[in-house]
Amino acid sequence: MQPTVRGYVLLPVRERAVSQSRNHLLNALSPEDFALLLPSMHHVQLDLKAQLEIPYQPIGHVYFPEAGIASVVATMTGGRQSEVGIIGYDGMTGVAVILGQDSSPNETYIQVAGNGWCLPVENLRAEVAKSQSLRASLLAYAHAFLVQSSRTALVNGHSKIEERLARWLLMVHDRTEGNKIQLTHEFLATMLGARRPGVTTALQMLEYRGLVHARRGEITIVDRAGMIKLTHGAYGDEEQRHFGPASA
Repeated sequence: MQPTVRGYVLLPVRERAVSQSRNHLLNALSPEDFALLLPSMHHVQLDLKAQLEIPYQPIGHVYFPEAGIASVVATMTGGRQSEVGIIGYDGMTGVAVILGQDSSPNETYIQVAGNGWCLPVENLRAEVAKSQSLRASLLAYAHAFLVQSSRTALVNGHSKIEERLARWLLMVHDRTEGNKIQLTHEFLATMLGARRPGVTTALQMLEYRGLVHARRGEITIVDRAGMIKLTHGAYGDEEQRHFGPASA
């Protein structure tokens, strides 16, 4: 029987090197640090809405997506939610683990299905203890993720809903192949911490300007450059750090 994590089948590591992974963080590691992680890693399918981290519960595994996107979502007393971080093939889940914690107050789940590498936390910690360079690489990523979260807080506090929506769609677009994004208005509202009618109106405005094409459950990016301009700086250098210049 094949091993599983939270009910999802783990695919055995093939002969190919992890350095051929589409995950940017894994590819940035030295060959020696790759070699430390590889024996404990499995390739796993990341299904839509799969929970990777549950609030205040021990984190058992970290994930390095190659395709698909995970959302880190904070929840207030009363149930209101807002996304505080987004993870694609640029990084990994488990920032709390990198920072020495066993759990996180936030939930992490898959918002766009895909696949990636899975690594038990106990193995990650064991290998980090052996390599200062691996520890430094993971801490650098944790810092980048925290910068992303702080930028999200800034934008949510000072940008218009259409600017926030455009920024979020651009960040998802960076981390997916093609121009089509499978999402509902309700899901967008949760990610932006906004009411659904406001998100619907903002999406209609983007479509009216010819920036996107929206239909039920799907948004197509039509004019990326126009969307970047619309954000008025909400999508810039920090959002593009792993993906090239913001003018791309």
